[in-house]
Amino acid sequence: MSFHGKKAIVTGGASGIGLATVQLLRERGAEVTVWDQSSTENPVDVSDPEQIEKAVALFSKVDILVHSAGIQTYGTAVSTSDAVWDRTLLVNVTAAFYVCRAVLPKMGAGGSISLVGSVQSVGAVGNSAAYVTSKHALLGLAKSIALDYAKEGIRCNCVCPGAIDTPMLRWSADQTDDPAGALAACAQVHLLERLGQPEDIARVIAFLSSEDAGFVTGTAFLADGGAMVPIGGAAFQENGTARARV
Repeated sequence: MSFHGKKAIVTGGASGIGLATVQLLRERGAEVTVWDQSSTENPVDVSDPEQIEKAVALFSKVDILVHSAGIQTYGTAVSTSDAVWDRTLLVNVTAAFYVCRAVLPKMGAGGSISLVGSVQSVGAVGNSAAYVTSKHALLGLAKSIALDYAKEGIRCNCVCPGAIDTPMLRWSADQTDDPAGALAACAQVHLLERLGQPEDIARVIAFLSSEDAGFVTGTAFLADGGAMVPIGGAAFQENGTARARV
């Protein structure tokens, strides 16, 4: 799976899944540009359309776009403030729209877009109203782009990771009274009984960006260690009707 001669943009590429993706695409020959406020290479605030337009003007073509930028927020539909709601939707959804809108005209046949969603693009975790809404919306954006640009030979997918051991996950765990316990619980969500690693998701993104995935578009591509498999969750599987005698 070689990306020699391919030009890629990775948003949120300074840490976590984005960083692992940058490293893997470069290892496989791609010329990768990082758009990230924390980047030492090319700081770009992807929630600012003017900065995006200036940054994309430097490209004559883009073959691969990976949108990994995002934030985690907490709160219910009642407790979430206007400011938190607006910021979550801006960074997690509107920024993806800004980036795709700017990059799509630079893409041609064979172009690939991967939006990094979450298992919360197809399910929900409590106390996360704005975040869940934003990740569901990201899947909708991926499907819309896939539909509208299929005739131009451009594919778009939404990668939906489970709990991945990133700085953002560890920040989330630190907001609890028992960070170590929270991380352990996250690991137990998966059938594989471990946290995912950023490299696990980078390999999925590399596949979706390659010609090997030439017939894959408009999908929610789960990379969740089996987290979405057990109906009713692990507690029900251990104590519910799955224990019926045969």
